[in-house]
Amino acid sequence: MIRAQKSEIKGQMTEKGAEIALLIDHTLLRPDATRREVVALCSEARNFGFAAVCVNPSFVRVAAHELSNSPVKVGTVIGFPLGASTTETKAFEAKDAILNGAQELDMVLAIAELKDHNNEYVLNDIKAVVKAGEERVIKVILETCLLTDEEKVTACKLVVKAGAHFVKTSTGLAEGGATVEDIRLMRRTVGPEFGVKASGGIRSLDDALKMIDAGATRIGTSCGVAIVT
Repeated sequence: MIRAQKSEIKGQMTEKGAEIALLIDHTLLRPDATRREVVALCSEARNFGFAAVCVNPSFVRVAAHELSNSPVKVGTVIGFPLGASTTETKAFEAKDAILNGAQELDMVLAIAELKDHNNEYVLNDIKAVVKAGEERVIKVILETCLLTDEEKVTACKLVVKAGAHFVKTSTGLAEGGATVEDIRLMRRTVGPEFGVKASGGIRSLDDALKMIDAGATRIGTSCGVAIVT
């Protein structure tokens, strides 16, 4: 029965959708998201072969249970959505998420500190989460809609220097999301091998393809199923 169900789901996917599924972080970060919705999200991620799910910290344990014995990674957010938590709080969140089963951590940059040109603080803030992450994948959310191009470049350089693994555009909760221009800028800044995650406002296959063409290697979206089918 399960094998037949997976075959049916694969039949719903476009050829291009099947390729893109491997790059999608299937995301559910609404404050009113329920346990039932998280379980459904995990089922979709497993069946469609998404790279990861991204859920709120309180649901990491649920997602880890639902995705046990699955190649789909469990991701969560740190310092979300403002990036204004103290460094110590972010490090604690990271450790707690790992104890609950998180394999990837999407932390929000200390945006105000970046704007105040306190680059050393921003660098050490990221380093603390990288250290607490114990070699898990760390993605740093820049919230690009709040930054100038110069600030985006500075942030990207600090993320690379801190030893994280991805730069990411957006929380999806601010006034703007991912843009092709920002992805191109981020890719130019971090180089060809570093991870770039486009997140925020990506709702269609065309949206996803534009981001990938611009240099994104991961797509964060709540519309994963619509994109691949």
